[in-house]
Amino acid sequence: MMPSSMLPAQGDDLDYCILRFPDLDLKDTNLVSPSSSLRAELDANMRKKYAHAKKKAFALLVKTKEIPEPTNCSSSLCKGVWWTCCQQIFKDQIGIHRHIAAQHAGDVYHQTSSVLKQLAAEAGTPKPCVSADKTNGLNVPPTSNHLVAVDFPDTSCFKLDELMSTQDSNRGVVLLYYCYCDVEDPEWLCAWQKALCQHLHLTGKVRIATEGINGTVGGSRLATDLYMEAMLSHPLFKNILCKEDFKTSKGGAYCFPGLRVGVYEEIVPMGINPSVISYKKPGIHLSPGEFHKEVENYLYQGNQEQNDTILLDCRNFYESKIGRFQKCLAPDIRKFSYFPSYVDKNLKLFKDKRVLMYCTGGIRCERGSAYLKAKGVCKEVYQLKGGIHKYLEEFPDGFYRGKLFVFDERYALSYNNDIVSKCTYCGAQWDQYKLCSTSRCRQLVLSCSECQDKGFTACCLTCQGKGAKLISSPTEKSFKEECDCTLKRPRIPVELSQ
Repeated sequence: MMPSSMLPAQGDDLDYCILRFPDLDLKDTNLVSPSSSLRAELDANMRKKYAHAKKKAFALLVKTKEIPEPTNCSSSLCKGVWWTCCQQIFKDQIGIHRHIAAQHAGDVYHQTSSVLKQLAAEAGTPKPCVSADKTNGLNVPPTSNHLVAVDFPDTSCFKLDELMSTQDSNRGVVLLYYCYCDVEDPEWLCAWQKALCQHLHLTGKVRIATEGINGTVGGSRLATDLYMEAMLSHPLFKNILCKEDFKTSKGGAYCFPGLRVGVYEEIVPMGINPSVISYKKPGIHLSPGEFHKEVENYLYQGNQEQNDTILLDCRNFYESKIGRFQKCLAPDIRKFSYFPSYVDKNLKLFKDKRVLMYCTGGIRCERGSAYLKAKGVCKEVYQLKGGIHKYLEEFPDGFYRGKLFVFDERYALSYNNDIVSKCTYCGAQWDQYKLCSTSRCRQLVLSCSECQDKGFTACCLTCQGKGAKLISSPTEKSFKEECDCTLKRPRIPVELSQ
């Protein structure tokens, strides 16, 4: 949907655009084209208004793609503005119009719906303007000439190659962040995020829900700095987010296959409705320094069996396999959505314990700790604020050993020289993940260079055999993934001892 700020310019005939449809839900995700039920239910007059709103939405979407013309171009074709979208440059208006119409019809449609919805709301319930500070800025219709591009960082003074990152990791950055907060209109925020990332040539993944936002985006240093500025100045986040909440690492737009921005029920998929287990009741946050001291006390107490503390890694098994805190409890689970069931099956393990939880950036601990607290069996639940990312920034040679797994095409970040994992085939020290070589299998593989040279490039011998079968019989139907590495792993392991 289009942000409520994308309204017709002041001076337009707003009465012409006003649409009243109190029983029609424009958030319906099944409405994907102008020929859908939305348009079918409009009478002739309403269709006329719909067409007007669509033109306005189309024009404003094109507006967000504008970039300044190159200063060193003398050709008449360079005069005026250029446009950029989907990593392409358009030098004439016909080109960008055709591209938007062909590739972004869905965006235009949802933005049109937002325009109509906003106009209908204004027409049906006229209210005086309310301060943005009192409403988090999401429910306040701005002035009619307030275009969405006004909310974006000004990039007119920068060259295009400054905004677009290359595969030189020294020139690019990957940002990891999250913010738990009440979002009353996630579709609005989704449209703003998508347009902002496209404006700054960022790729990555952004999840939005009524409980907040969770993002990992990559681009040039300039683009990611401008993105942070936009997030920190946004009315919804400016009193919650701070610069320290963004975790940075070397990378860029090339670390992701594209840009995915969407609205979900949860900003991290635990599988439990946020209204049941809320981010508002988490464990006690510990700074990296405080967490370091707690881990130190835990490690240097003599009898670990009688220790009243559990150091809990709430990430997936393939993450903890290549890097973890010393003497941690790392559940052998494949998804975070298995974590609640893991806790349920191991409640005796947590009874009367002090639990120190950690994850990559802190987000999984927010609701993971809330779930553990809700069980009422622990003495206390603590969580590492900022996750392993922030800890390693302060303690690269601390108690976390090995690499930090990341969910992009880099797979892992290195902060120390320790290798804590082994090659699946020969047992040699190895911590560089690759995707299984067998088509249609998405498992990650730890296979050292020597074993790769021998042809061991699948996640297990069973999958290796299936891969050979597919090569010899390419027409064979796709197989259901049941590799040794998945069959031998219980979905929810039961810990017999700490």
